[in-house]
Amino acid sequence: MSNTNYSPTDTVAWRNLKHLSQVETDTRITELFDAEVDRAQRMSLHAGELFLDYSKNLVSQNVWQELIALANESNLLTHRDAMFCGDPINHTENRAVLHAALRSEPSDLKTSEAQDRNAIIKKQLEQVRQLSEKVRNGSWHGSTGKSITDVVNIGIGGSDLGPKLACSALSEFSLSSINIHFIANVDGAEILTTLAKLDPETTLVAIASKTFTTQETLLNAKTALDWFEETLGLKNAQTSVHFIALTASPSNALAYGISQSQILEFAEWVGGRYSLWSSIGLSIAISIGFSRFSEMLAGAREMDLHFQNAPIDQNMPVIMALLGIWYGNFLGAQSTAVIPYCERMQLLPSYLQQLDMESNGKATSLEGQTITYNTGAIVWGQTGTNGQHAFFQLLHQGTRLVPIDFIAAVKDSLSNNEHHRVLIGNMLGQSSALMKGQSAPEGQPHRHYAGNKPSNTLLMNSLSAKNFGALIALYEHKVFVQGSIWNINSFDQWGVELGKNMANKLLDPDLDYGSLDASTKNLFKHMNKIT
Repeated sequence: MSNTNYSPTDTVAWRNLKHLSQVETDTRITELFDAEVDRAQRMSLHAGELFLDYSKNLVSQNVWQELIALANESNLLTHRDAMFCGDPINHTENRAVLHAALRSEPSDLKTSEAQDRNAIIKKQLEQVRQLSEKVRNGSWHGSTGKSITDVVNIGIGGSDLGPKLACSALSEFSLSSINIHFIANVDGAEILTTLAKLDPETTLVAIASKTFTTQETLLNAKTALDWFEETLGLKNAQTSVHFIALTASPSNALAYGISQSQILEFAEWVGGRYSLWSSIGLSIAISIGFSRFSEMLAGAREMDLHFQNAPIDQNMPVIMALLGIWYGNFLGAQSTAVIPYCERMQLLPSYLQQLDMESNGKATSLEGQTITYNTGAIVWGQTGTNGQHAFFQLLHQGTRLVPIDFIAAVKDSLSNNEHHRVLIGNMLGQSSALMKGQSAPEGQPHRHYAGNKPSNTLLMNSLSAKNFGALIALYEHKVFVQGSIWNINSFDQWGVELGKNMANKLLDPDLDYGSLDASTKNLFKHMNKIT
């Protein structure tokens, strides 16, 4: 049973970690290697084709034992079981959190309810397969009889970031005859310049929205509808073969005018930022093929099983989560950097920003109490080696503690030996240099490298669809573990509501300017002079 009065700060492990953070201030990672001859081997592990080396962290054996104790003293294990069983752990919305069910197989399931749910999921994924294959093989025709050459995914947040990342990361496997475009921002320049390059006769628009009420998505969809009317004379184009809906609210899509046969559903218990595994991933299936989309699901499932079955101290998501807690709650780190050494993974930091910061950017406990300890982390990053010529100066010689996740594929069939050797050499060199540092030459203090900067190194055998799925699931579970230990709800996002409500108020043609704050009134006054 979970402890309903749980707070991490009340645990023995938290108090011990607080003490260790104060008495081990002179710990140097290089000295830990000197004292522990097997440190590199002991602090690394496999999960499928993912390999994590976490030995370059500011973590002594005393600290590590207490971090493991913290996980065991928390509600993590019961919370994990509740999530996979389908209990409504998103208590503010009374919803289950079952994105992992989207990649499960019948052999994983223990209840008739789960079996029934799996049958529905398989039916929904079969729709994804059928539609994606029709587009890929040219049998899905536009209103003038021409095959589709361009797919425009209109969504925002989880309905955009996940599929966009996957299509970019797995572009090695993309079908050259089909171009995938993503429109998210309400900035009209984005959609107007994209549509201007396309042929409406061969364009398919996928409106991706869980609720089918998202303001940005519906405005962009309206612009697409106007484009079809202007270019093809299609009135009510949403009823045509040029529009499909990806949604958990089929009634809203029907009311919008989308044909029933062109609505691909997913369940209400799929959170937006966890939805690339569902019908929201249609663009991925069109890009790389449904068989590889299925491999992506299989890789995520492999990580799900590892997360459920591996011991705490050999559990990759748990290990990464505990390290983040150590830095964020005890050593004062405010951010974490994610540096993929692969240009096709350039969107990974942006994806993880939403996954992590929308999930764990909370200040209220599960019991509704105001939290007095840090939660979440500011996630940022860029691909290497580009980042080395941008922000690595701060990482090496700045005053802030920034833990880093270095990520790379050991093999890359799109590159060649010379390029890939230099790429990986740079990554390994950076992580080693950040740890070791360097003394300044006499009279040149500006050339001093303090070192002792922590990092993880996460290697994939290759950037396959399966390994990509495992990587994303790894970070999903890392976020879940931290939320469980912090005793927060990682699966709502009420923080986005106030700004949206204020924007709607300001868009009201009957807006009472007298009700606005002085700054906003002044900004309106300035803009009105110009427009």
